[in-house]
Amino acid sequence: MTEPVIRPQRSDALRNRDAILDAALERFTIDPKASMSDIARAAGVGRVTVYGHFASREDLLEAVLIRTIDRSEAELAAVDLTGDPIVALDRLVRRSWRIVDSFHRLLGVAEESLSNERILAHHAEPMARVQALIERGQREGVVRRDLDSGWLTTCFTALLHAAAGELRGGRLAELDADRVVAASVISLLTARAV
Repeated sequence: MTEPVIRPQRSDALRNRDAILDAALERFTIDPKASMSDIARAAGVGRVTVYGHFASREDLLEAVLIRTIDRSEAELAAVDLTGDPIVALDRLVRRSWRIVDSFHRLLGVAEESLSNERILAHHAEPMARVQALIERGQREGVVRRDLDSGWLTTCFTALLHAAAGELRGGRLAELDADRVVAASVISLLTARAV
């Protein structure tokens, strides 16, 4: 029995896919209700081409989200997490927050169209980084130990996403966002058991 030959995508197909993803990110940021036709026009391709790469709007949205998370992950990998765990957490919160802030409109579209489980499934690497830092802080006695590190990691992520929603809704001022988000996360992680 011969194995099927798997051919790599042609360069024009890869260019089309990249153009579609770029256009989708731009369109979703401007108009959360952007349709596949809107995205096709913005990408300079036909709807058939868009559907050739993505079976549905949700699949396209998820692909844009994955690509954005992958690019963000590369940026977060460069954050210095050495030294005092609280100082490192502050650096990570501020950098993570700025990434979430940059893509808060995309996140809003994703939250409306994709399940929370689908969104969280793509956060494995960033969440592992956060959890490892929280666990180091717990071992060093500067992060609370009365709550599980997995739960604290979930709270960390939830606070960043909630802050993005508050910013989108106009309930969190842009100028206060860094301070408020960092202070909220750090106070949650360093609170003593009551």
